[in-house]
Amino acid sequence: MAFQHGLSGLNAAAKNLDVIGNNVANSNTAGFKGSQAIFADVYAASLTGSGGTDIGIGTRLAMVAQQFTQGNITTTNNPLDVAINGSGFFRLSDNGAVTYSRNGQFHMDNQGYIINTNNSRLTGYGVNANGTINAGVLTELKISTSDLAPQATTELNAVLNLDSRASTLAAATFNLSDPTTYNSSTSVSLYDTLGNPHTFSTYYVKTAPDVWEVFAANDGVQVGAGSIGTLTFQPDGQIDTAATVSPFPVSVPVTTGAVTPLTFDMIYSGTTQFGSVFSVNALAQDGYTSGRLSGFSVASDGTLQGRYTNGQAATLGQVVLANFANPQGLQPSGNNVWTETADAGAALIGAPNTGSLGVLQSSSIEDSNVDLTAELVNMITAQRVYQANAQTIKAQDAVLQTLVNLR
Repeated sequence: MAFQHGLSGLNAAAKNLDVIGNNVANSNTAGFKGSQAIFADVYAASLTGSGGTDIGIGTRLAMVAQQFTQGNITTTNNPLDVAINGSGFFRLSDNGAVTYSRNGQFHMDNQGYIINTNNSRLTGYGVNANGTINAGVLTELKISTSDLAPQATTELNAVLNLDSRASTLAAATFNLSDPTTYNSSTSVSLYDTLGNPHTFSTYYVKTAPDVWEVFAANDGVQVGAGSIGTLTFQPDGQIDTAATVSPFPVSVPVTTGAVTPLTFDMIYSGTTQFGSVFSVNALAQDGYTSGRLSGFSVASDGTLQGRYTNGQAATLGQVVLANFANPQGLQPSGNNVWTETADAGAALIGAPNTGSLGVLQSSSIEDSNVDLTAELVNMITAQRVYQANAQTIKAQDAVLQTLVNLR
């Protein structure tokens, strides 16, 4: 029976070396998870049972257990390289066949889909026409390279300080070409429905203590025949909200082929009248011209953000992660992916940083979790075990030879 002991030991040591060798070979494979050979002893079955006198008949490979510990994270220059810091797997689709991976080395194909090196597409939540994420509806993520549509200005917020020491002027004498007929002015760019910019200027005329008339011009042409609104201030320099109509509804004719007139609200919340020089503290509007996609990034919660040449950003989708009750039950399928099995349990899918799912790091990859130093030490140990089992066979052979030589 000692021959069987030795043979089982040789077989076990060889399989252990196979596992170690595979770990070493993949020590530089992104997202790779090392494995460990687990062995069990073997006893002959006995119907009668003989207490504690049974001698085992060797060992066997019980299972090869994958070790899903976190690998080191390395930064890269590719914004679509994504590392998972914590639990979870990327969910990939290959013509409907779903696989899971920890390797986040992605790029775009010629259709804009986010794919890995095997052309499997990364899945997640898409967005609707309003840019809102459709949570719960899984789709293959695609980065649209179309221009971002322009948005016409609908609101202009101005936070100014009007000099209370300014001289009083007559509103009837206002002439935008004559700086002596107004006290202060400022300009900002507005956008029509086609994304064309327009220079919108506002002029401020102090007509009485604490009272200012607001005039406007668009592209050098006065808007309306008179002022577009009146600002009234309290003695403490704050706007008198009871006497001031806010916001001012403004209607500006445009001749660019866009929707005309361009209408928007002008808001002066926060504007003051203090005894200091005229100043523009904020002048912001919500319109913008069209823009081309100039870059993108993945946030820690998986949100895919696109950056455009017009300075705007838009949500393009959200990467999801999947987790399992028993990740070791997943079936390795090569090419850095696993497939779902009954032993692993059903996939638990959600946004990163929710539940037990980890967070994402853009422009990063997760390295293999193989400890190369430890594997080399394990290799030496497995080699010694192999040699020791070979010695048991050699010793049994010597015993049998002695018996054969008896006369």
